[in-house]
Amino acid sequence: MPKFISRAGLSSRRTAEDWIREGRVTVNGRVVRDPGTPVDPDADHVKVDGRLIGSGPSHIYLLLHKPRGVVTTLRDPEGRPTVADLIKGVKARLFPVGRLDFQTEGLLLLTNDGELAHRLMHPRYGLERVYRVKVKGIPTRDVLQGLLRGIQIEPGLRVRAQAKFIRALKANAWLEMTLKEGRHREIRRMCEAVGYPVLALRRVRFGPLTLEGLPPGRYRALTVEEIRGLQRSVGRLETRHRRRGYLDIPKDAG
Repeated sequence: MPKFISRAGLSSRRTAEDWIREGRVTVNGRVVRDPGTPVDPDADHVKVDGRLIGSGPSHIYLLLHKPRGVVTTLRDPEGRPTVADLIKGVKARLFPVGRLDFQTEGLLLLTNDGELAHRLMHPRYGLERVYRVKVKGIPTRDVLQGLLRGIQIEPGLRVRAQAKFIRALKANAWLEMTLKEGRHREIRRMCEAVGYPVLALRRVRFGPLTLEGLPPGRYRALTVEEIRGLQRSVGRLETRHRRRGYLDIPKDAG
């Protein structure tokens, strides 16, 4: 059932499982609390909070170049700018795949395809995230090799990243760092742990997607080829999508 709900574009499968356990989901008028309950999309009536859902709308995928000073959420109680503010022309309810912190810019995927989003974020699939990182100071080769071997950023949590030197400035340096799973502020915490705090951070690649040609604050729909590339990266090929010309997005999107 979580898969059915995520395909309807309402949430990720994990969130759908929580909704079911909380008693927010009914099947044919009966509350169900077991995420393993089978449903027949053609025969059963499934409701979330009293709202009838179908087998799912066509999916939408947007690539956003998130600027610094924007929160990766749909609403912010502090009134700060959010990614939702940047895609106001889109009628569908989309949610971000993963997060970039307030001061981090770069590539962010938004979609209503809960199943694909779940796979893209799951450590099992090891989807690469590539970042350009400006650090205070100029790290040595030994420091970069230490990042690859792994850094303990808190008790019981050891993380690693492939890091390579791009260029040195007068007192700082630019690095390229590649992760295969995303944890909260992971790069900032790693660099801080080895004595080279982050001054600027930008995600430039997420799996097969790149920021090429997309300025900060702008977004665009993924091409069919890009969608298929994402699906292949997590072993999933069958996803409903709308052709770009039929998206509920203004022609001057972004």
